[in-house]
Amino acid sequence: MIKHIVMWKLKEHAAGAGAQENARILKTRLLELKDSIPHIKEIEVGFNFNPSEAACDVVLYSVFESRDDLETYQKHPEHRKVVGFVNEIRSDRHVVDYET
Repeated sequence: MIKHIVMWKLKEHAAGAGAQENARILKTRLLELKDSIPHIKEIEVGFNFNPSEAACDVVLYSVFESRDDLETYQKHPEHRKVVGFVNEIRSDRHVVDYET
């Protein structure tokens, strides 16, 4: 199994909305990917409550059967649309992919 974890710090204001609203929009769009990309085995999106300067605002945790499935997900047109939105609203991004 492949675990794919992405964390973002969001801009205070972007795409006509504040960070909290953009976080909610992002969560909705990410969770909707499960309906259109069958390679996603599990998906969770969470919002940070830790006040640390080192903390990110939003985290994505997803699971795939194989590296090929992860690559297919990353190239999928619906995923690419979400990436476009994320690139508008984020100030920073961190990612970890690992195999279990």
